[in-house]
Amino acid sequence: MLLEALVALLIFSVGVLGLIGLQATSVKQASAAEYRSTAVLQANDLVSRMWVSDRTDLILQAQFVTDGDGYKAWKDAWASALPGTSVTGNKPTVSIASQPKGSTATLGTNLVTITIYWQAPGDDQRKYVMVAQLDQPQK
Repeated sequence: MLLEALVALLIFSVGVLGLIGLQATSVKQASAAEYRSTAVLQANDLVSRMWVSDRTDLILQAQFVTDGDGYKAWKDAWASALPGTSVTGNKPTVSIASQPKGSTATLGTNLVTITIYWQAPGDDQRKYVMVAQLDQPQK
C-alpha cells in the first residue's frame, strides 16, 4: 500500500511540474506576441506619418531615413516600447526606393521598407519587416 501511495505521489508531482512548465511557456509566448503587436503598431505609425507628409522622393528621403526629423519624432515616440532597441544593431531601419510609374500610371510610387528589431531578455534578436507602397502626390 505504501508503494502505491509513493507511485501516485510521483505521478502527481510529474503532472504538477508539467503544468508549471506549460504556464512558463505560455507567459513567454504571450510576451512575444505583445512585442510583435507593438512592432506592427510602430511600423503602421511610421507609414501613417509618411502618408500624411509630402510623399515626394526627396521629402521622404530627407524626413524619414535615419536622421530626418520625421524619423526622429517617430523613434522618440516609441523609444521604450520594445526591449533591447537601444542595443547597437537593433535600431529601426527605413529604406525608400522610388518606383517608375510605368506607361499607364499617372503617379509614381515609393516602396518603403521598415525593419524593426527587438530583443527580449534571455531571447534571440527578433525583427519585423513591413513593406508599403506610397503613391507620390499629383503635381
